Amino acid sequence: MNNGTLSKDPYNVIITGVGGQGNVTASRMLGSMLVRQGYFVTIGETFGASQRGGSVTSGMRVSSSSIWSPQIPEGHGDLVVALEPSEAIKVLSKHGNENSKVICNTRPIYSVGVISGELKYPGAGEIEKAVGELSSLSIFVNATEQAMKLGSPILAGTRPSSRMSCPPCVVNVARFDELPIVT
Repeated sequence: MNNGTLSKDPYNVIITGVGGQGNVTASRMLGSMLVRQGYFVTIGETFGASQRGGSVTSGMRVSSSSIWSPQIPEGHGDLVVALEPSEAIKVLSKHGNENSKVICNTRPIYSVGVISGELKYPGAGEIEKAVGELSSLSIFVNATEQAMKLGSPILAGTRPSSRMSCPPCVVNVARFDELPIVT
Protein backbone atom coordinates (compact mmCIF):
# COMPACT_ATOMS: atom_id res chain seq x y z
CA MET A 1 0.00 0.00 0.00
CA ASN A 2 1.08 3.60 -0.36
CA ASN A 3 3.06 5.14 2.49
CA GLY A 4 1.78 8.70 2.35
CA THR A 5 -1.26 10.82 1.81
CA LEU A 6 -1.44 12.78 -1.41
CA SER A 7 -1.59 16.52 -0.89
CA LYS A 8 -4.60 16.42 -3.25
CA ASP A 9 -6.67 13.50 -4.49
CA PRO A 10 -6.53 12.98 -7.39
CA TYR A 11 -3.06 14.40 -7.89
CA ASN A 12 -2.64 15.42 -11.54
CA VAL A 13 0.73 14.91 -13.19
CA ILE A 14 1.43 16.07 -16.74
CA ILE A 15 4.51 14.88 -18.61
CA THR A 16 5.12 17.01 -21.69
CA GLY A 17 7.67 17.25 -24.46
CA VAL A 18 7.94 16.51 -28.14
CA GLY A 19 7.59 13.31 -30.13
CA GLY A 20 10.59 11.04 -29.85
CA GLN A 21 11.62 12.11 -26.33
CA GLY A 22 9.83 9.25 -24.62
CA ASN A 23 6.92 11.05 -22.93
CA VAL A 24 4.60 8.06 -23.26
CA THR A 25 7.30 5.74 -21.96
CA ALA A 26 7.92 8.11 -19.04
CA SER A 27 4.24 8.14 -18.07
CA ARG A 28 4.11 4.35 -18.17
CA MET A 29 7.30 4.04 -16.10
CA LEU A 30 6.09 6.51 -13.46
CA GLY A 31 2.59 5.00 -13.50
CA SER A 32 4.01 1.52 -12.90
CA MET A 33 6.10 2.79 -9.99
CA LEU A 34 3.04 4.41 -8.42
CA VAL A 35 0.83 1.35 -8.87
CA ARG A 36 3.50 -0.74 -7.12
CA GLN A 37 3.32 1.77 -4.23
CA GLY A 38 -0.43 1.14 -3.96
CA TYR A 39 -1.84 4.15 -5.81
CA PHE A 40 -4.60 4.08 -8.43
CA VAL A 41 -3.26 5.56 -11.68
CA THR A 42 -5.04 6.55 -14.89
CA ILE A 43 -3.04 7.73 -17.91
CA GLY A 44 -4.15 9.48 -21.09
CA GLU A 45 -2.00 10.83 -23.93
CA THR A 46 -2.46 13.70 -26.36
CA PHE A 47 -0.43 13.83 -29.55
CA GLY A 48 -0.33 17.30 -31.15
CA ALA A 49 1.25 16.00 -34.32
CA SER A 50 1.76 12.35 -35.12
CA GLN A 51 5.40 12.80 -35.95
CA ARG A 52 8.76 13.21 -34.31
CA GLY A 53 9.01 16.74 -32.96
CA GLY A 54 5.26 17.37 -32.47
CA SER A 55 3.87 18.15 -29.00
CA VAL A 56 3.10 15.11 -26.85
CA THR A 57 1.43 15.30 -23.46
CA SER A 58 0.72 12.47 -21.03
CA GLY A 59 -1.77 13.21 -18.29
CA MET A 60 -1.64 11.03 -15.20
CA ARG A 61 -4.21 11.08 -12.42
CA VAL A 62 -2.99 9.54 -9.16
CA SER A 63 -5.35 8.65 -6.32
CA SER A 64 -5.17 6.89 -2.99
CA SER A 65 -8.76 5.69 -3.22
CA SER A 66 -10.16 5.33 -6.75
CA ILE A 67 -9.74 5.45 -10.52
CA TRP A 68 -10.42 8.78 -12.27
CA SER A 69 -11.06 9.83 -15.86
CA PRO A 70 -7.73 10.26 -17.67
CA GLN A 71 -8.59 13.80 -18.79
CA ILE A 72 -7.13 16.46 -16.50
CA PRO A 73 -9.45 19.48 -16.29
CA GLU A 74 -8.08 22.88 -17.32
CA GLY A 75 -6.41 24.67 -14.43
CA HIS A 76 -5.92 21.46 -12.42
CA GLY A 77 -2.32 20.44 -13.17
CA ASP A 78 -0.46 19.74 -9.93
CA LEU A 79 2.94 18.62 -11.25
CA VAL A 80 4.31 19.28 -14.73
CA VAL A 81 7.38 17.33 -15.86
CA ALA A 82 8.63 19.07 -19.00
CA LEU A 83 11.13 17.18 -21.10
CA GLU A 84 11.32 20.19 -23.44
CA PRO A 85 11.36 23.73 -21.93
CA SER A 86 8.90 25.58 -24.20
CA GLU A 87 6.34 22.79 -23.77
CA ALA A 88 6.18 23.65 -20.05
CA ILE A 89 4.75 27.06 -20.95
CA LYS A 90 2.13 25.55 -23.26
CA VAL A 91 0.93 23.08 -20.62
CA LEU A 92 0.95 25.59 -17.77
CA SER A 93 -1.03 28.08 -19.87
CA LYS A 94 -3.87 25.55 -20.03
CA HIS A 95 -3.50 23.37 -16.94
CA GLY A 96 -1.45 25.46 -14.50
CA ASN A 97 -2.71 27.10 -11.33
CA GLU A 98 -1.23 28.97 -8.37
CA ASN A 99 -0.20 25.66 -6.76
CA SER A 100 1.33 23.94 -9.81
CA LYS A 101 4.88 22.63 -9.49
CA VAL A 102 7.26 22.12 -12.41
CA ILE A 103 10.35 20.02 -13.07
CA CYS A 104 11.80 21.17 -16.38
CA ASN A 105 14.68 19.90 -18.47
CA THR A 106 16.70 22.81 -19.84
CA ARG A 107 17.61 21.24 -23.19
CA PRO A 108 15.52 22.70 -26.03
CA ILE A 109 14.35 20.72 -29.05
CA TYR A 110 13.95 23.14 -31.95
CA SER A 111 10.97 22.75 -34.26
CA VAL A 112 11.27 22.87 -38.05
CA GLY A 113 9.87 26.42 -37.92
CA VAL A 114 12.66 27.53 -35.58
CA ILE A 115 15.35 25.73 -37.57
CA SER A 116 14.13 27.32 -40.82
CA GLY A 117 14.07 30.78 -39.24
CA GLU A 118 10.29 31.23 -39.54
CA LEU A 119 9.78 31.12 -35.76
CA LYS A 120 11.81 32.35 -32.79
CA TYR A 121 12.50 30.05 -29.85
CA PRO A 122 12.30 31.83 -26.49
CA GLY A 123 15.55 32.28 -24.56
CA ALA A 124 16.24 30.37 -21.35
CA GLY A 125 15.54 33.47 -19.25
CA GLU A 126 12.20 34.05 -20.96
CA ILE A 127 11.18 30.43 -20.37
CA GLU A 128 12.24 30.48 -16.70
CA LYS A 129 10.33 33.75 -16.14
CA ALA A 130 7.14 32.50 -17.82
CA VAL A 131 7.22 29.14 -16.02
CA GLY A 132 7.91 30.89 -12.71
CA GLU A 133 4.92 33.18 -13.21
CA LEU A 134 2.63 30.24 -14.06
CA SER A 135 3.62 27.99 -11.13
CA SER A 136 4.31 28.01 -7.41
CA LEU A 137 7.59 26.11 -7.71
CA SER A 138 9.78 25.59 -10.74
CA ILE A 139 12.89 23.45 -10.79
CA PHE A 140 15.10 23.63 -13.87
CA VAL A 141 17.45 20.69 -14.33
CA ASN A 142 20.05 20.11 -16.98
CA ALA A 143 18.81 16.55 -17.02
CA THR A 144 20.36 15.82 -20.41
CA GLU A 145 23.83 16.58 -19.05
CA GLN A 146 23.13 14.48 -15.96
CA ALA A 147 22.06 11.53 -18.11
CA MET A 148 25.18 11.92 -20.24
CA LYS A 149 27.25 11.64 -17.05
CA LEU A 150 25.65 8.23 -16.60
CA GLY A 151 27.38 7.33 -19.85
CA SER A 152 24.41 6.88 -22.14
CA PRO A 153 23.27 9.24 -24.89
CA ILE A 154 20.07 7.18 -25.08
CA LEU A 155 19.25 8.11 -21.47
CA ALA A 156 19.85 11.73 -22.41
CA GLY A 157 17.49 11.57 -25.36
CA THR A 158 20.23 12.86 -27.64
CA ARG A 159 19.96 10.16 -30.29
CA PRO A 160 17.25 11.29 -32.70
CA SER A 161 16.91 7.76 -34.07
CA SER A 162 15.98 6.34 -30.68
CA ARG A 163 12.19 6.48 -30.20
CA MET A 164 12.43 4.76 -26.84
CA SER A 165 14.89 7.16 -25.22
CA CYS A 166 14.47 7.24 -21.46
CA PRO A 167 13.27 10.75 -20.54
CA PRO A 168 15.92 12.72 -18.68
CA CYS A 169 13.68 14.34 -16.06
CA VAL A 170 12.14 11.03 -14.98
CA VAL A 171 15.60 9.48 -14.63
CA ASN A 172 16.34 12.16 -12.03
CA VAL A 173 13.15 11.53 -10.00
CA ALA A 174 14.08 8.49 -7.95
CA ARG A 175 11.05 8.31 -5.65
CA PHE A 176 7.61 9.82 -6.15
CA ASP A 177 7.02 10.11 -2.40
CA GLU A 178 10.03 12.43 -2.12
CA LEU A 179 8.36 14.99 -4.38
CA PRO A 180 6.35 17.77 -2.74
CA ILE A 181 3.02 15.97 -3.30
CA VAL A 182 2.87 13.73 -0.25
CA THR A 183 2.06 15.22 3.14
